[in-house]
Amino acid sequence: MDRILRATAADGFIKMSAISAQATVQRAKQIHNCTPTTAAALGRTLCAASMLGNLLKEDKGSLTIRINGGGPIGSIIAVSDSEGYVRGYVTNPAVDLPLRSDGKLDVGGAVGRDGMLTVSRDIGLKEPYIGSTQLVSGEIAEDLTAYMLESEQIPSACGLGVLIDTDLSVKAAGGFIVQLMPGASDEYIDVLENNIFMMDQLTTILAEDGLEAVFEQVLKGLPYHIVDEDEVGYRCYCSRERVADALLGVGADELESMINEGKPVEVSCQFCDTVYSFSPDKLRRMLDDAKKA
Repeated sequence: MDRILRATAADGFIKMSAISAQATVQRAKQIHNCTPTTAAALGRTLCAASMLGNLLKEDKGSLTIRINGGGPIGSIIAVSDSEGYVRGYVTNPAVDLPLRSDGKLDVGGAVGRDGMLTVSRDIGLKEPYIGSTQLVSGEIAEDLTAYMLESEQIPSACGLGVLIDTDLSVKAAGGFIVQLMPGASDEYIDVLENNIFMMDQLTTILAEDGLEAVFEQVLKGLPYHIVDEDEVGYRCYCSRERVADALLGVGADELESMINEGKPVEVSCQFCDTVYSFSPDKLRRMLDDAKKA
């Protein structure tokens, strides 16, 4: 089961979320037929979106992370609901690059750093709240840390990781976000920085010791307690009805042109690759019903 845990530490001056999302990232990898490199890039972004979405207070709120660094992977999109259930895609999932000199996947090279990370929060207002920051490395965790400091004025530390097994399946995936509340002392900052510097590799912790061990290492030496736990996963909200509404949205003239071609219209969901087919007769009925409404 994929899940998010949230904790407070140091008398509330520190808040931390952490996610274990192996099944979620494996599902995304399968849907989009990702290479190890693009699976890591998409997986990290999905984990980040899930944790931030899970922090939304609005029941029907949603959060979207968009990353485009000018690299061969193109754009990465990850969308989370307020529970932390996510969906996402990359423009070019077939991109693969040689391993870096340290033997790790070259996510930064695939994403690039000549571009922006944008976070959009839709909390039911007329316009979503949108914040952006210049990419720092394309490795995503560093970029998200920079975004939270620059756009939201919250000093934070973020770790994200996806471990691909020898059989190319996702062995572990997850991340953490630590946030410092106003008034946090320099002592807390020093402890956190040292803990994060000394901690084991994130995906190793998740694969071998589990999600709780991430808190034990990041918050070592600080009193903390877990305040919440939520199950999360990969969830797409597409449906035949939503696709039909989208088709009607192209306008009567365009729909009439599709009908006159006499061929079924097929629409594929970007998030889950489900294909919806509409026959010319079905399109005609949809158009007639819309005119009557």
